[in-house]
Amino acid sequence: MKRNNSNAVASERIEILERNLLHELGIDNDWAEKQARVALRIALHSRVSIPYSLRQLFCRNCKQFIIPGKTSRVRTGRSRSKAVRITCLKCMHVYRKMMFPCRPR
Repeated sequence: MKRNNSNAVASERIEILERNLLHELGIDNDWAEKQARVALRIALHSRVSIPYSLRQLFCRNCKQFIIPGKTSRVRTGRSRSKAVRITCLKCMHVYRKMMFPCRPR
């Protein structure tokens, strides 16, 4: 019972930090990075899964906080398969996110 309660509190704190992080992202990037680090530490300590919207703001290779346009480069693919290529400018690691088209029914 106590474990479930602490997980709920941890999830709520991560949500609050994520909201503050997204609000501060364009204003004060250093503060946003600190909030992202705290949210990550809370998630790892309490063994709660990190929300996808927060997870995509960390580089998969060097685990650094990336800000689209500042510390990462975001480009669309020119090939037949639609993909978004994200390059971390700290470690130069490139990873792709596939974009699947919505088919009308």
